[in-house]
Amino acid sequence: MPFKSRYNADLTGKVTYGHKVVMSIISLATMEIRGVASLQGKGIRTDIVGDLINIDVYIDVMIGFSCAEVAYRVQENIKRSVESMTHYRAGTINVNVLGVCFDESK
Repeated sequence: MPFKSRYNADLTGKVTYGHKVVMSIISLATMEIRGVASLQGKGIRTDIVGDLINIDVYIDVMIGFSCAEVAYRVQENIKRSVESMTHYRAGTINVNVLGVCFDESK
């Protein structure tokens, strides 16, 4: 016997995401990368055009980590997180390293 959905398949709806939801996803994806000390300056900026999202992230990197490697991992993690948790496609993801942090507690 086929599975019968209790929802009407003829109805279509629209899913929208609040700006704070998208910002939280990006922030968490950034901060879970080892070597990121903090979000800095402007923090996160987004530009959404249709289903494409362009992202600028401003971070400090902890001493002892390669800035290029940390930035690359941040880009990949943001892309994966945004595309798996929302309907947006990641466009340009710019990671701006503003400084190096000598203290892990920052």
